[in-house]
Amino acid sequence: MAPKLAAGNWKMNGTKAALAELDTIAAGIGADGAPEVAICPPFTLVAAAAERAKGGLKVGGQDCHAEAKGAHTGDVSAPMLKDAGAAFVILGHSERRQDHGETDAVVAAKTRAAWDAGLRVILCCGETLEEREAERTLDVVGGQLADSIPDGADAGSLVVAYEPIWAIGTGKVAEPPQIAEVHDAIRSALCERFGDDIGKAIPLLYGGSVKAANAAEIFATSNVDGALVGGASLKADDFLPIVEALGASD
Repeated sequence: MAPKLAAGNWKMNGTKAALAELDTIAAGIGADGAPEVAICPPFTLVAAAAERAKGGLKVGGQDCHAEAKGAHTGDVSAPMLKDAGAAFVILGHSERRQDHGETDAVVAAKTRAAWDAGLRVILCCGETLEEREAERTLDVVGGQLADSIPDGADAGSLVVAYEPIWAIGTGKVAEPPQIAEVHDAIRSALCERFGDDIGKAIPLLYGGSVKAANAAEIFATSNVDGALVGGASLKADDFLPIVEALGASD
């Protein structure tokens, strides 16, 4: 059975003042690590967040370069994130794929770099509204997973987050049967490629307008082991009820 994880993606939000929210989150989740909780702030806050995180709270980055160092102005490498105190890194998010033209091959290279640095990757996949309406969801997601995940994945190095692009920040949420269909397909693909022991142990997160009001229903859905939370992770009062709902789920 895969461990539970609630991860918050702050995206391009937050200055030093926002770090006070981490104190409240850390106090609210305890230190027993069930479920796992991570916050991924902007690069400028990773080191300060890692120093401030207490108990079971982990910190992650939102992206990394495929190279460990070099002439890549404005980029951040996986070893730099690790050195700053990060345990996770989000890769392949649709906003990176769309805004920066990242291909599956680029995501795979970044994933290998993150693993080499000792980071656990939260790898994102998901379809556009046009792809869903064309009934191509499973083909699109399956292709992203096949080409974005390098060989050698296991539960200690990989988390998969299904985020339908049409539900990110829109207030729209995929219905439980839609989520279950995709998560069941992802689980099957992971088991087929890496074997049942590994495939069943890799956490599968749902992302896309997750909030306290819908969290329990989402976590009751087949093969949902947690959530990648956007806007609702910026405030402890919004994020902690999601964590609590995950902890209470079967």
